[in-house]
Amino acid sequence: MNDSKNKKFLNQLISKFENGNAVIGIVGLGYVGLPLMLRYADVGFKVLGIDIDMVKVDKLNQGISYIEHISAESINAARAKGFEATTDFSRATEADALIICVPTPLNDYREPDLSYVLSTTEALVPHMRAGQIVSLESTTYPGTTDEELKPRIEAGGFKVGEEVFLVFSPEREDPGNQHFETRTIPKICGGTTEACQQAGIALYSPAIDTVVPVSSTRAAELTKLLENIHRAVNIGLVNEMKIIADKMDIDIHEVIRAAATKPFGFTAYYPGPGLGGHCIPIDPFYLTWKARQYGLHTRFIELAGEINSDMPHWVISKLADALNERSRSIKGSKVLVLGIAYKKNVDDMRESPSVELMEILRDKGADIAYSDPHVPVFPKMREHHFELSSVELTAATIASYDVVLLATDHRAFDYALIQEHAKLIVDTRGVYLTPASNVVKA
Repeated sequence: MNDSKNKKFLNQLISKFENGNAVIGIVGLGYVGLPLMLRYADVGFKVLGIDIDMVKVDKLNQGISYIEHISAESINAARAKGFEATTDFSRATEADALIICVPTPLNDYREPDLSYVLSTTEALVPHMRAGQIVSLESTTYPGTTDEELKPRIEAGGFKVGEEVFLVFSPEREDPGNQHFETRTIPKICGGTTEACQQAGIALYSPAIDTVVPVSSTRAAELTKLLENIHRAVNIGLVNEMKIIADKMDIDIHEVIRAAATKPFGFTAYYPGPGLGGHCIPIDPFYLTWKARQYGLHTRFIELAGEINSDMPHWVISKLADALNERSRSIKGSKVLVLGIAYKKNVDDMRESPSVELMEILRDKGADIAYSDPHVPVFPKMREHHFELSSVELTAATIASYDVVLLATDHRAFDYALIQEHAKLIVDTRGVYLTPASNVVKA
């Protein structure tokens, strides 16, 4: 293929993005894909959503949202501008851009599970055509885009960088964060080739205020891991400090608030009952796994992971001690878990430490219930299951439990009511600032 034809594909694609005539394909319509769809629809692009979950597809096509912080009104506004969802991967040929936003979990051995990314790519390739761009947004280890996606696309008969363009552009969604939105969060973009990079910048520039180019897909992949490992390591540090402070009878939350008054050289991170969400508990293991291929042992990262992973058990030990002081054991006690989403004010259950706390308590013989206004019914999850619905918080209900375990500090909870009527509160989030006889910090 001659240079003029190569440039023709690239120039035509860039022109479509600049003119707003491109069709944007979003593959995977979850916490990452759905906000991205809304943003592209908002700036006038026709968006085609592809997902294997027929329930999600049907809801979207009816104008129904299944994510709490995304309104039905926004879904219907996108539909009015041409958005539709489908489970039919053959329609991928209609799209000029295919943006892959699928899960990248860990397997049973704490190793990267790329099955969703690879199966999605393999389902798309038979329906791809020259003149498309593929962007992977799913967090992964450095080398995934070049080593796994590129060969599969080229096995379909396309030359990456000439006929099809390939980039890695990691998602940076933060559900429930009122200070940022998809448009205002800068977008990292690394291309497989220089032409791929140009296509990637053209893809994201109409929808994102700031696009930050990096030299390669590997640099972009490692950037995402660094962002999340930075948080995991610092949370591991304050979790360890929490245990030390507890032994010294010092409130770690008071200490962090005081340290945060320093206007330079300190960033406040807060301890908790464990790590939740897709990124922080999982992403460090993607790098440690890849580093082993280079003969490297990521001791610092793995130590932080061990500390964070131990937090649920430390919390349960504090709860057990508190019950023991009141002549009760975990077995047979009624325990109300407050908040089962992984972070406050959202309905996102991914890797929620609350679920592990519930499972440990159940295994020890406790009678478990939960209250979470954002999660009215315990959802179907890949590895966890409870036949429970959220308990309404009333004075009588709160008083009926032996212990209230505050796991996620939703704004909607009436903390004064809870403290007034709870026999015992185990506070893992530092909500209660003033010492009280029925409050134990954990």
